[in-house]
Amino acid sequence: MTDCIFCKIAAGTIPANIVYQNDDVLAFRDLNPQAPTHILVIPKKHIATTNDITAKDAALIGQMYLAAKQIAKDEGIAESGYRTVMNCNRGAGQTVFHIHLHVLGGRQMNWPPG
Repeated sequence: MTDCIFCKIAAGTIPANIVYQNDDVLAFRDLNPQAPTHILVIPKKHIATTNDITAKDAALIGQMYLAAKQIAKDEGIAESGYRTVMNCNRGAGQTVFHIHLHVLGGRQMNWPPG
């Protein structure tokens, strides 16, 4: 997708504060953090919403969660606790239509979230 900001970050044409990367996923600090630690994990493959994930993407989605686990460890929030969130469509708060997993931590997370 040539107009997708996350595709451009994955391609390296837009800078980001990258904290994790492998062949399939990339993670970077959110520009508008909602917690002391707020990192976005994206697949390098463009998938617009959770509704667009197919069975062929199962391993890729698993890679996103494995990245979140490693990031939480690296950021020092694995033991105290962290939240992972993936919004789907505007009504749920999705603003960039390239799936992304929010990794939030460093403060108490309340329930329900909102």
